[in-house]
Amino acid sequence: MTLFELVKQNICVPDAAEHYELQVNRNGMCSCPFHEDQHPSMKLNERYFYCFGCGATGDVIDFVARLFGLNSYEAAQKLAQDFGIDPDKPPAAIALPKPERPLLKAYRQEEVRCLQVLCDYLYLLEGWKQNYAPSNPDDSLDDRFVEACQMLDYVEYLADLLIAAELEQRVKIVEMLNKDGLIAGLEERLDRLKKEDDAHEKQSAA
Repeated sequence: MTLFELVKQNICVPDAAEHYELQVNRNGMCSCPFHEDQHPSMKLNERYFYCFGCGATGDVIDFVARLFGLNSYEAAQKLAQDFGIDPDKPPAAIALPKPERPLLKAYRQEEVRCLQVLCDYLYLLEGWKQNYAPSNPDDSLDDRFVEACQMLDYVEYLADLLIAAELEQRVKIVEMLNKDGLIAGLEERLDRLKKEDDAHEKQSAA
């Protein structure tokens, strides 16, 4: 097992964040250390982090690399040392960069795009679930609240897989999301909703 695999298997993102003195709330949110964050906008899942404010994302090694200005290998070594993980022999070959294949590079760009859209949708759904929840049992249900209840778990599951699953499974998810223009349609809808919100905010401020 490589040092990277050993670290990722034994240390989850929230534990690392708390170890390095970030305040993580019960919802797994914290203030993003990578930009000036007025309110907690970074989501910490077991296997990955994502900031709804600046878009920073990655696994526990990426998190520590950004936090301390290290490369991936140095970050993995720091985590292993700080959490008392002692690999039998450090895999020096792992530090060598692997050549990028054009097709793989194009796929990765598409994967990042899918993850960005899913996370933006996830953020929207979390807001809808909170803001449009019925005040009492007799209230009629708002469509946005219903959509949030139906879609939240599934969208979070897909985002988790795009970060943590094996390459073969991630490729299948990206293919599924692009089939019949699903991700493009969602991207367009999110963009439209954002413009409507911005217009509404301008009207309120006027």
